[in-house]
Order: sequence, then structure tokens, then C-alpha cells
Amino acid sequence: MTHRQAAVLAAAAGAFMIAALGGTAAAQQPGGVLRIAHRDSPASMSVLEEVTISVVAPMMPVFNNLVLFEQRVPQNSLNSIVPDLATDWSWSEDGKELTFHLREAVHWHDGRLFTSADVKCTWDMILGKSANRFRINPRRSWYWNLESVTTRGDYLATFHLKQPQPALLALLASGYSPVYPCHVSPQEMRQHPIGTGPFKFVSYKPNEEIRLARNPNYWKPARPYLDGIEWSIIPNRSTALLAFVSGKVDMTFPYEVTVPLLKDVVAQAPQAICELNPRGVASTLIVNRDAPPFDNAELRRAMALTIDRRSFIDVLSEGKADVGAAMLPPPEGLWGMPLERLKSLPGYDPDVRKSRDEARRLVQKLGYGPDKPLSVKVATRNIPLYRDPAVMLIDQLKEIYIAAELDIVETANWNPKITRRDYMVGMENTGVAVVDDPDQQLYESYACESDRNFTGYCNRGLEALFRRQSAETDPTKRRELVWEIDRRLQEEGARPVLYHMRGATCWQPRLKGLTTMVNSMYNGWRLEDAWLDK
Repeated sequence: MTHRQAAVLAAAAGAFMIAALGGTAAAQQPGGVLRIAHRDSPASMSVLEEVTISVVAPMMPVFNNLVLFEQRVPQNSLNSIVPDLATDWSWSEDGKELTFHLREAVHWHDGRLFTSADVKCTWDMILGKSANRFRINPRRSWYWNLESVTTRGDYLATFHLKQPQPALLALLASGYSPVYPCHVSPQEMRQHPIGTGPFKFVSYKPNEEIRLARNPNYWKPARPYLDGIEWSIIPNRSTALLAFVSGKVDMTFPYEVTVPLLKDVVAQAPQAICELNPRGVASTLIVNRDAPPFDNAELRRAMALTIDRRSFIDVLSEGKADVGAAMLPPPEGLWGMPLERLKSLPGYDPDVRKSRDEARRLVQKLGYGPDKPLSVKVATRNIPLYRDPAVMLIDQLKEIYIAAELDIVETANWNPKITRRDYMVGMENTGVAVVDDPDQQLYESYACESDRNFTGYCNRGLEALFRRQSAETDPTKRRELVWEIDRRLQEEGARPVLYHMRGATCWQPRLKGLTTMVNSMYNGWRLEDAWLDK
């Protein structure tokens, strides 16, 4: 995206904001508690240890990053990154050192002073160089290229890279990249996180609520406007929407309203403001490649060939979702393959019957058939956005003599279970946590050593292309490399994509100053500019 395009997006976002404010930017009112529905009970409150928007959405207001995607620009890109705890940054001439000047007089919520030592401590923990260890370290794969972080004085920190990596700034701008305090242990951060953000953590009661309170000493003058934020945990989606329609909550869980349910919301609450956007999430088939008989490449190929992507899109989103491979599809996705290229990939042929005929031949060759089906459990997380596509996947696997049944796993247990590969077949929603930049997606989901590589896929030769695209400064050349990588991932059945989701966020008209982003749900929920019209 060019600077001019970014400016156009910023202008459009500004126009939206002015409209939302009734034509004036002078109507902000302090006070009030924002009430938001939450979909489930996370395992902890530690953003750096968890892997779901269930944590990053309520906890992002507690923290600051070094840099952040501008909240009012609806499409994230390298051009929309702005200072946060860093005041400015600069690259070395060889592109291997990124230096940040840090804000002074910023305090943690417990009163301690923020310094460069906190920056170093955070990334030392991620790199595994600290005595303090994370229980799970899902962000480690993001920083494969980071050699070390050094400091000079209290307000200068430098990231030292093994090779040039322009997209490092995008990784640091994600909502999953907060700076942690040196003086607070990882164990404490799971239960009672301490940040520098606009809101302080108050409490978390599983199956009940998450509560935040205004930080009266926030380093941004006059922010936040709200007195607090309360997330009411309502696992039943119908009950959550009824709470919104009746006015008991001011906002639905971000991007959680499906297209069919959006019609109900609009009909029952015509005053509501709703936006339908890509969720930055792909529903994917995950297969434990080390577990017989799924260690057989022909069986995995057959499973990829049976997928009818259009049926997922038509049934679950009434045609609004998208066909794509690993990267988020265009136009919102900046790196996704065009449709004409997708059609040549295994299982992407619009002729599903033809693909399934080939899949049946492969399965029968392995000794299975209508009289001898392969029995398996399909594991998935116990929320509707996982269960619904998993049920459809089970139905499609039956077409090729795989008799599957649903294995429901609670949210707190889901990530540990698939991280240790305690499953055979599963349905996972794979989120795009950074814009949709290839450096995050490729390394997190497909690199050999990544904790988030749930299938055990490993191709060292292809990882050389990962590194090559990462260092490429020409966007057109980088895109061609990414498309080639994505093609090979689909041909090798690394993690077959069922479809890319779209979801809506709805809020009551009294909630002002809210923006949503069209290509990542993990980067825009600081809520420091939101207020309630009384």
C-alpha cells in the first residue's frame, strides 16, 4: 500500500468518525462503564502466552506496544504504524538494526517506572534467554530473525537482526506484542497483569466477567474517557445477542456475529451500528502427520480433495465469506493469491465431484471403503465458530469413507492440547495476527520449530523461501515469492484451508469513537478513544 492509499484510508476513517460523532469531534464525555459480551473463559490473562482474541481483546487496553497500527485507519499496513511507547525509530544502513527512542515518565500500573530494561526483558523471555519462562511461548516463532535486544541508557532499545526484515515493525505493532514489566513474573501476569495502558486490570472470574478500570495516570493526556470496561462472559451465542438487543451490553464480542445472525440483530435492534469485515481467520483442517494412519501423504491428500469450500461459505456465511489459501484473500488481504491461481491447487477445482472421485480412489487404495470406513475423532474448540465448520467437515469426510465424530474441547484446554499434538484430526481457526503479513503467518503456522505448527509439517527447503521473502524490500517481488510458498503449502497439504471467515461487530449508538479494522481483529481494541453518549 502506498502512502497515498494510506492517506485515503485515513481520510475515509476520519469521515466515518465525524459521522459517528454527529459531525463534531468536541462531544467526548468522560465517565461511564462500557459493557461488552465475551464469548468464553480464557485460560489466563497473559497476552504473550495465549493465542486467541478471547485474551487480546479484553487485555489490549491494559498494555502499550512500542508501536501500534493507527486505530482509525481501517486497513493495517506498514504505512499505518504510529508511535506508542516508542517516540520514534530508525533503521541502520544495512537493515539489521532497529533502534527505538522510548517515552520518559511512563509508569506501570503499580507505580514503577517504564524503561528500556522492560523492552529487553520482554523479548528476552520470548527468545528464551531469560530466567523467567513462559508456560507456552506462541510468539517465539515470530522472532526467528531476532538475535538480541540491547539497551543504551533507560530510553534507548535496539533490536539486532540476523538479516534485514522490513516487516519486523508490523510484528511489533500487533495487539499480541505488548511490552511486559521486568519486575512482574509470568505467573503473576497470567492472573493479574500489570501494564502501562489506559485501563488497569481489576479482576477475572471465569464464566462470569473480566473487569478493567480507568488508569488515572495514563501517559496520554485526557485518555481514556471511559471509567471502566466490563466483559460479561456469555458462552451461549443466542443469549449474548439477546443481551445486546435488550441493551444489557453495549457491544457484541468483536467480529463474532455471523452473517445469518446479523440479520436477526438488525431486525430486532434497528438502531444498532454493525460492521461486517473479514475476521482475519481461516477455518483449517489440521492433521497430526506423525499419527498413523495420517502419516500417509496420500490419505492427507484425499482429505484435502474432499473439501467443498463453497458449501462452507454458502451455509455458514450465506455467500459472504471467501475462498483462499494460507494468506488472507484480496481485496482486503494484501498477500493472498488471486482466484485464477487458486483454481489450479489440489481441492480448489470448482468441480468438487471430480476431486472427490480422486479422493475415494486414494482412500480405497489404502484399504478403506464403504464397508470398512476409517474411524476418527475430529477435535475442535467448544465455541460456535469452531463447532459449526467442524460439523460440516465431518459430513464431508464421510464422502470419502472417513467416519468421524466430534471431540469438543473447552477453550482453556484447546491450545495446550493441539500444541502437544494430543489429537489426530481437528478443525482449527487460524488467525492472522499481524495485518496479514507473511512473516507472522508463515513462520507461526508452518515453520518446523514453531509451537503453533500444530500438524508437524516441516519443509526446510521451503523455509529458505520464507527467509527470502522476509528480506525482500520490493512488494511486487515479495508477493510473487509468497504466492509460490502458498502454492507449495497447499500442494503438500500442510494445513488445508476450508474458508476465510467474515464476521460482524455491533454496538449501541451511544458508544462513540469506535473503529474496526477490515483485515485484522487483533490490532484495534485499545478503546482509549471510546466514550459513551449519556
